Amino acid sequence: MQLKLFLIPVKNMAAAEAEMNGFLRSHRVLAVKKEFVPDGENSFWSFCVEHLDHTAGGAGGDGKAPKVDYKETLSEAEFVVFSRLREWRKSVAELEALPVYAVLTNEQLAQMVRKKANDLAALREIEGVGEAKVEKHGEALLKILAGETAKGSVASSAKEAASG
Repeated sequence: MQLKLFLIPVKNMAAAEAEMNGFLRSHRVLAVKKEFVPDGENSFWSFCVEHLDHTAGGAGGDGKAPKVDYKETLSEAEFVVFSRLREWRKSVAELEALPVYAVLTNEQLAQMVRKKANDLAALREIEGVGEAKVEKHGEALLKILAGETAKGSVASSAKEAASG
């Protein structure tokens, strides 16, 4: 938990108000305490905002998980494999008329790359990747992870996985 203090002057409050509103929109707020401080022309509102730290991984104010830039969290080589996995996932989703996240989430794909999954057992260890997904897509995923599937043949690998 983090604290952020805002002092909003009664006069010329627009800039400070905009700063606070921007902060509130971009953080998961736990509580806000406000107090009016009377001081004549120098009167102001004091706001103490309790919020989750961005690194805590809390959901955003809209209930969605914060966006992760995998290009920053994965190495360059890992990101290449991650991109191939996403391309494969998109092809499978189109063939099965599913949203891409129903095939596998970005985080599941990133975990496969980070853990350097090289067998079906390693795929099963990833949260949310159950036996059905391993049975249906495991071999295709392992080929991509091992670098055996060239960029151009990812779509054909997806067709095999969707039919199998």
